[in-house]
Amino acid sequence: MSAAVNGQPVAFIQVTERERAMDFYCGKLGLPLLSADAFGDFVEVDGALLRITVLPDYKAHPHPVFGWNVPDMGAAVRALRARGVVFTIYEGMGQDELGIWSAPDGGAQVAWFSDPDGNVLSLSRA
Repeated sequence: MSAAVNGQPVAFIQVTERERAMDFYCGKLGLPLLSADAFGDFVEVDGALLRITVLPDYKAHPHPVFGWNVPDMGAAVRALRARGVVFTIYEGMGQDELGIWSAPDGGAQVAWFSDPDGNVLSLSRA
């Protein structure tokens, strides 16, 4: 079955400070900047687009807003930690020393981190 809408996926993240956000998304995460205009920036995420828009009074929510499915959680977490990304350890979740939570059946894994505005991002392995 074909999709009703064709085109490149675009996700949106709001931030309060453009330069700080771009330092994080392009610098620490290594996402390439594709374009910028007076309203925000587009970075590329494996063929999809992430639109980063400044809203001066923005307040992040405590749930994940964007994530990546990765083939090797340990390698992905270690690579981001080497770039200065800090992973969140939630009390009582039983995450390992890298911040990786594993489902009781051993299948899925998730690790969480936040951007400078508190937007929760995640790595996962299904």
